[in-house]
Amino acid sequence: MKKIYLLFTALTIALTVNAQDNKLITTIQNRQGLSLNGAWQYIIDPYETGFYDYRYKELSEKSGDAYWNTDKQVNKTEKKEHGYSDKNTLQVPGDWNHQEQRFEYYEGTVWYKKSFDYKKQAASNRVFIYFGAVNYKADVYLNGKKLGEHKGGFTPFNFEIPDTLLKGTDNFLVVKVDNKRYADEVPTLNTDWWNYGGITREVKLVEVPKLFIQDFMIQLKKADHGKLSKQSEVEGWVKLNNVPADGETITISIPELKFEKQFKANGSVVPLNFSLSRVKLWSPDSPKLYTVNVSSKTDKAEDKIGFRTIEVAGKQVLLNGSPVFMRGISIHGEIPQEIRRAYSYNDALQLLNQAKELGCNMVRLAHYPHDETITRMADSLGLLVWSEIPVYWTIDFKNQQVLTKAKAQLNEMITRDHNRASVIIWSVGNETPVSSTRTDFMHSLITEARKLDHTRLISAALEVNYSALNDQNVIDDPLGEFVDLVAFNEYLGWYGGLPDKCRTTNWSTIYNKPLFISETGGGAKGGFHADSLTRFSEEYQEWYYKEQISMLRRMPDNFVGISPWVLNDFRSPKRNNPIYQEGWNRKGLYDDKGNKKKAFYILQAYYKEMQEKQSAIGK
Repeated sequence: MKKIYLLFTALTIALTVNAQDNKLITTIQNRQGLSLNGAWQYIIDPYETGFYDYRYKELSEKSGDAYWNTDKQVNKTEKKEHGYSDKNTLQVPGDWNHQEQRFEYYEGTVWYKKSFDYKKQAASNRVFIYFGAVNYKADVYLNGKKLGEHKGGFTPFNFEIPDTLLKGTDNFLVVKVDNKRYADEVPTLNTDWWNYGGITREVKLVEVPKLFIQDFMIQLKKADHGKLSKQSEVEGWVKLNNVPADGETITISIPELKFEKQFKANGSVVPLNFSLSRVKLWSPDSPKLYTVNVSSKTDKAEDKIGFRTIEVAGKQVLLNGSPVFMRGISIHGEIPQEIRRAYSYNDALQLLNQAKELGCNMVRLAHYPHDETITRMADSLGLLVWSEIPVYWTIDFKNQQVLTKAKAQLNEMITRDHNRASVIIWSVGNETPVSSTRTDFMHSLITEARKLDHTRLISAALEVNYSALNDQNVIDDPLGEFVDLVAFNEYLGWYGGLPDKCRTTNWSTIYNKPLFISETGGGAKGGFHADSLTRFSEEYQEWYYKEQISMLRRMPDNFVGISPWVLNDFRSPKRNNPIYQEGWNRKGLYDDKGNKKKAFYILQAYYKEMQEKQSAIGK
């Protein structure tokens, strides 16, 4: 018992340290404030004239040439060479690429400007500006003063606005957005997806009391070797901002369970440990969510939380103590029929309903954190989620600054979604080439992920080196030693031979861990029909999936699921066949118009078979 107590204490300390380090506010739901979504004026600035002078030195804060300063003339003699106008507007949230033709391939700087009025509800309250995501680098200015900067195109961030800076009327908010690709960024120069630029997710002002609840994490403790008791043990923490010297009292309540308990806060982070009875566990078959309230004397926050456990036991993945087979699909955060980045409730509903129709109980959100609406909707619909940071292909693994950037994105992804029951896997990367430098880099991310959240599985999508000597492919990537789930991408029949190669191929791993296929797929242009040997025909893709599924039936007993590539066709500047691709990756089971391809029905039938098999085992 003493060892168990010490382990819990160590985990609590690790989680507490993480909570202290992160500045992100996650309790923005139902907060008072002001949405800044809608039309923003803009200036395209490919030479960054609004940021650097003619000697390429950063402009001074008071410079009239700086685009973060007002474009209004003091008098008619003042020189102004920039201006914001309603003739040039972009919708926020939204990428700039799809909104005007001149932005389609644009990579560079765009200045966004929004004017707003705001009167605080109470003089002692504090105001923050919150961004769901900006791709890739954001420099944020209010009324000529810089609030801060952020790198990372898919994770949220916020800055506090000083009382001395916020005006009641005509505030002048400017965001310099730069989506240029660099070798020392995350992701790096080379990616197989469209580099949508802009303020791609919501922007809002959030008003909070002087002492407020900044974040909290509440999760069911892992089961004891897959066994769950009637008394469910819960652990977590609450992070307070600006705790007084004499402490604070925190109350946790779950009205539906008639639960309420108080905790004394003597510092900024309050560890939680309590029991719940009569809890209905969250699962894909029954995605039960409870309203959880966290309150202090001056503040209140709430969230919809599902209680479940996820763990690895030997060769199996256990959800709530029972083996689960993951019928997955990989998804890009894109709406193909409108050629734009996904961000809204309706976008999430489209993508996840497509996955549900396919027969999925799981989605892999690739290759970056998707909008928060999709993980929250996955909670409601009962879809398991693999969430990933864009450590992709050949980033600069020897560069410590790149590792720091990757850790920052990992921290922001986990912090935002650590209460989502649907998220069961944090992924630290995709198809990274094997070397000792890369393995050390990725191992460091895995260690960081476990410090941030020990309640979920950690994985990465590994590449495969196909055997040239025989038909036995062994997953022996050194990174497999450190992950919970050995996941690999394979494209046998698309990048290696023809689909009938699957008939004699077998798979195994040197690790005594669950095995998961994180990608497989072949391309087809929707509506193009030919014989099954013709590349890019729907018949070729259909044949590909038939052969893959026959091979899957021979997988070893540690095979726990698959997330084929990909749900929808998506834009990629790497795909330039002038007849069949035209700037699209065509591996989707839906085409760019939303039509199902023939392969959709092959995978759907397999998933129905596996669902019936799982149900029979459960009985």
